[in-house]
Amino acid sequence: MARAAVLVDVDRTLLTGRPGRVLRNALHDAGVAALPGPLGPAVEAAATLSLSTQLSLLAAEAGRGWPDGAVRSAAATAAEAVVDGAPYLRPLLDDHRAAGAQVLLVSAAPPAIAEPLGQLLGAEAVAGTTWAEGRGALAPLEGPLVWARSKAEAGAAWLRTARIPTRRAHGYADNFFAGPLLASLGHPMAVDPDARLTVLARTRGWPIRHLDVPEGVVKVAGRELQEWFRPFTALDPVLNARVEITGLDHVPGRGGAILVFNHRSYFDAAVVGLVAARAGRAVRGLGKRELLDAPVLGQLARVVGTIRVDRGTGSDEPLEAASLALRAGEVVMLAPEGTIPRGAAFFDPELRGRWGAARLAALTDAPVIPLGVWGTEQVWPRSARLPRIDPLRRPLVTVRVGPPVALTHDDPDTDTKRIMAAITELLPPEARRRRTPTEAELRRTYPRGYRGDPARETERRPGHD
Repeated sequence: MARAAVLVDVDRTLLTGRPGRVLRNALHDAGVAALPGPLGPAVEAAATLSLSTQLSLLAAEAGRGWPDGAVRSAAATAAEAVVDGAPYLRPLLDDHRAAGAQVLLVSAAPPAIAEPLGQLLGAEAVAGTTWAEGRGALAPLEGPLVWARSKAEAGAAWLRTARIPTRRAHGYADNFFAGPLLASLGHPMAVDPDARLTVLARTRGWPIRHLDVPEGVVKVAGRELQEWFRPFTALDPVLNARVEITGLDHVPGRGGAILVFNHRSYFDAAVVGLVAARAGRAVRGLGKRELLDAPVLGQLARVVGTIRVDRGTGSDEPLEAASLALRAGEVVMLAPEGTIPRGAAFFDPELRGRWGAARLAALTDAPVIPLGVWGTEQVWPRSARLPRIDPLRRPLVTVRVGPPVALTHDDPDTDTKRIMAAITELLPPEARRRRTPTEAELRRTYPRGYRGDPARETERRPGHD
């Protein structure tokens, strides 16, 4: 007996929006005529009809004798669009499978449309509306439309056959009409929910998750916080600094990318986030455990998708999480130095980094975009608990963005040196001059309560420490 089960309903995701248009176009290309509706040209955005209306039109059209083979081929194309639009869906199911769970896809669509998505997701079975087949074509309904309460009944019947109790079943659904299915399971979750399912989930206390962003990222009215604040970034929203950015065109407009920068201040992440925002991209950073566990800053870091790093554990989980984000087409930012250099190391013109960015690039083929950051320590020096905020005296912070770094993808040490050299080239000339800092300058580079050995701050073991 399986230890658990996962029941997934994706009717809205499959039949509306981009996947619905992809399905319609694929059917058209295959020579299958479609009536107006979710698959028809009159409803290009599929936004004006309810899902129930779309399914009724779908049933009517299928009853006209769609060729089964053509429908399955078109549905396979639409299934790829579903997975592209929800890049965190398959990893979620893979985690359940690794724990011994079976996966059932529940859908009101006919098998010819639902089964290709089930196969792509690796589902053991698909429970849905039965359309009769005759001479290679779909015929009218043979049984009841699997919809609303009948979805819960179909799920319960499959669980009984698999001998899995409902309390061990996880449910994921994206539309209000799957509410009875979710309510019947031990672990319900609304994923990318429509408005009514969102209200129902809030009322019932069901968790909500979005599968186009990392777990924990909060969305408001379908948009994450970074998207809502993006229009304001053109207005120089930083009250305690003047930020000048050049080379912004080097940040890709879409697809995964790794933004790497030299680490000078706690303020660096905000500045690099501003670069991404002005490029029209959301960004996922890597944050130390101490930051994510902080009462206020930690919560904010989590809701924008910061990836947790537990230093000293040797865990590959941060690398895997960042790799997943890049494969999902997201932007990841990280400082190869790992932490802000202290003491004399802060003034060393030779930047030394760890292998994280190089390893990520090798794993994902994502471009590594170097950023040279300068002046952030004037806003928030390492010795200060909080940034300096004085709208009348705003230090100048400069960011130069360079082209992608040419990497070998097979030698992390060589690639890390190339990355650090590219960042160094983007810094002002004064950053590349060796000099002896004053005692006051050195003191500003140490955190409050520092108990380390200043003589060892210039040591670095790339890739390990």
